[in-house]
Amino acid sequence: MQLDAIDLRILAQLQEDGSLTNVELAKRVHLSPSPCLARVKALEAAGVIERYVALANAKALGLGLNVFINISLKEQSKGSLAEFERRIAEHEEVMECYLMTGDSDYLIRVVLPDIAALERFILEQLTPIPGVEKIRSSFALKQVRSKTALPLPGGSAKH
Repeated sequence: MQLDAIDLRILAQLQEDGSLTNVELAKRVHLSPSPCLARVKALEAAGVIERYVALANAKALGLGLNVFINISLKEQSKGSLAEFERRIAEHEEVMECYLMTGDSDYLIRVVLPDIAALERFILEQLTPIPGVEKIRSSFALKQVRSKTALPLPGGSAKH
């Protein structure tokens, strides 16, 4: 799908506030409601807009520990990678999981209430996964930046 300036303005507004009504969105991007809704539906149908979510505050939910865990597997066969990925996807604490370049390590980010919960997660959830060889954790001391909005082509298209 080829995105024009209006599509980019719509995306910028929805990334900032996904709860906007179509009427409010149309006002912000200088369209009438009907064509605005048609464009949003086209963006959804094309997969440009995947879904709408509410972003919860981790600390308000008692999840004050943000940990990055690097996991090395004993072997990097297609089957062992698939099994690890299947097993890691079962855990709600895992917010992100990436297969890293180079030595086929995984990097996951987990949110947990405290160190005791991290210890339980590592001992009871990670180490039993077949093929896990090495686990290294790094704690986030402070969150400097967190955003969900993707950069859009052409820079800021908010107005």
